[in-house]
Amino acid sequence: MTEKEKCRLGLLYDANYDPEILADRERAKELLYDYNRLRPSEQIRRTELLKKLLGKTGENLIIEPPFACDYGYNIEVGENFYANVNLVILDGAKVCIGDNAFIAPNVGIYTAGHPLGASDRNKGLEYAYPITIGNNVWIGAGAIILPGVTIGNNVVIGAGSVVTKNIPAYSLAVGNPCRVIRNLHQDWPINRFDSSRHGIYRIDGTDDNRPFKGTCIVAYTYGFEVRHNGEILPNFFV
Repeated sequence: MTEKEKCRLGLLYDANYDPEILADRERAKELLYDYNRLRPSEQIRRTELLKKLLGKTGENLIIEPPFACDYGYNIEVGENFYANVNLVILDGAKVCIGDNAFIAPNVGIYTAGHPLGASDRNKGLEYAYPITIGNNVWIGAGAIILPGVTIGNNVVIGAGSVVTKNIPAYSLAVGNPCRVIRNLHQDWPINRFDSSRHGIYRIDGTDDNRPFKGTCIVAYTYGFEVRHNGEILPNFFV
């Protein structure tokens, strides 16, 4: 099994001495060297280099230099992708970012990690777990996304956050470690909800990108709560 195959399987692999991996990183460095030294007016050439470097792109993409990555070919971005200066993506594993992503300055997206044991680290071993970021996601300045994380659609990650676990769709999440503090649903059909009457009010949406199915509002004398498949949804605001 090659070191690249070990990497794809999420196993420890030799990231520092394997000739094939070193050659791939060298290719990325050469392209990045050219990219980061282009004049601002050379936007067409900048886009050409990005399309050559990255594994998959939409038609409209802007990454403000300087930009750094390990390989490039493991990065896939959707339409209308914008990243401000000093984006760093360590793409030992796949990094898939959806449409309409907005990334603030000094963001780090890191699929790579190292063993806790010093003896394995000193051998140049590391692991890489894929990162997935959905559509319409805004990542605030200085945020760090760690290996294996999935961020759902329509999420806002606060500045300086360290994202160690998955973030569900339609969430505002902040902090270190990053946690959900608010739900950002805006299209729930709550016009059918009368808070003056007790009972259960079902939400009948079926859009997979908006998890309405199985969700209801339970009205009490003192207020209401929102439940999904029987569980109370915390940090929910309507």
